[in-house]
Amino acid sequence: MSDIRHSLLRRDALSAAKEVLYHLDIYFSSQLQSAPLPIVDKGPVELLEEFVFQVPKERGAQPKRLNSLQELQLLEIMCNYFQEQTKDSVRQIIFSSLFSPQGNKADDSRMSLLGKLVSMAVAVCRIPVLECAASWLQRTPVVYCVRLARALVDDYCCLVPGSVQTLKQILSASPRFCCQLITSVTALYDLSSDDLIPPLDLLEMIVSWIFEDPRLILITFLNTPIAANLPIGFLELTPLTGLICWCVKAPLAYKRKKKPSLSNGHVTTKVTKDAGGMDRDSHLLYSKLHLSVLQVLMMLQVHLTEKNLYGRLGLILFDHMVPLVEEINRLADELNPLNASQEIELSLDRLAQALQVAMASGALLCTRDDLRTLCSRLPHNNLLQLVISGPVQQAPHAALPPGFYPHIHTPPLGYGAVPAHPAAHPALPTHPGHTFMSGMTFPFRPIR
Repeated sequence: MSDIRHSLLRRDALSAAKEVLYHLDIYFSSQLQSAPLPIVDKGPVELLEEFVFQVPKERGAQPKRLNSLQELQLLEIMCNYFQEQTKDSVRQIIFSSLFSPQGNKADDSRMSLLGKLVSMAVAVCRIPVLECAASWLQRTPVVYCVRLARALVDDYCCLVPGSVQTLKQILSASPRFCCQLITSVTALYDLSSDDLIPPLDLLEMIVSWIFEDPRLILITFLNTPIAANLPIGFLELTPLTGLICWCVKAPLAYKRKKKPSLSNGHVTTKVTKDAGGMDRDSHLLYSKLHLSVLQVLMMLQVHLTEKNLYGRLGLILFDHMVPLVEEINRLADELNPLNASQEIELSLDRLAQALQVAMASGALLCTRDDLRTLCSRLPHNNLLQLVISGPVQQAPHAALPPGFYPHIHTPPLGYGAVPAHPAAHPALPTHPGHTFMSGMTFPFRPIR
């Protein structure tokens, strides 16, 4: 690598960046012939940092700066490289070497260039770059994923009106990237404050994607080998949890956004133009989104059973429902003086529906007692009381005996102790399914 570095030092910035990609292409192509997953050592990363991200190797040296035209030319060089490289394994390892965070001063330059590269790939529909970005989102800590998501939202939903149509059209080009983008966006916009409510253009695009093909949000899950212990601090396998949070919190979050403000001790009814102008549209969009999420949850039982994960892997973690319920309770307390009874009722209805269908499909692994404890402090809601009271008539499932009461008897995958002799337990019981049946009388009265 030292010989390569000396030759690159004699070139201008753009020629050096292009040549370092050429040398690393040869280097990794030869490595992939002997090892399916070559280790990216320090040498190639340092070359990329010095000649692509312009971070000097010598301490105290001033970093070089590309002007806007040079940066655009560099992005074009990179886009063309990934488009012309026919081997996906080489593309993926070069992309990973370029943009995997290293925890050093080059990360800011790395993330800035990544956002511009993916934005350009969206604009000119460079599918190989989008596919590499999808893989990057899957294996990179969520704190970096939301930075990429914010860069794309700024470019296509905020800066230029109408440009969201360009982003919207990549669904057919790279559904896997779209799935990961939805997951990243739901992690970014959690509706915890007015600034973190998703822009209307972004919401409309995501709803149209999912409404057109609800299976879109399962692409990563269906095409990923599932590890026993999912890594902490990374994006989830599906955006289901984030989308449920959107649908459940939206009525209260938008009501909070329109909350009258105090001016010199007096209540003013002035409402921001953004909040007042999007009420009807946002209500319809969240209703469509909620329906699509319920449809996806109903599909999951089949897919979990096919993967032998039914009752063993919760795609919606109970621990993630806890902060959601706490946030609903806090918002309900905050908005109660504003006569937000309709919004509170709608929010709790959506929560109840999502919990019921998620439990019935095996996506959420918890007992009725868990739900009772979790929801005990929420305002009263008839539908929610039905869900947490149980038991209910369950849908037939091959792994369950008739009349089996819907409680978990097997620790979910990745939780608890693993049996010392797995062979002695050839058929672990799975999490039962349970759902409401139309025309069935419910054996419990709502708790008042």
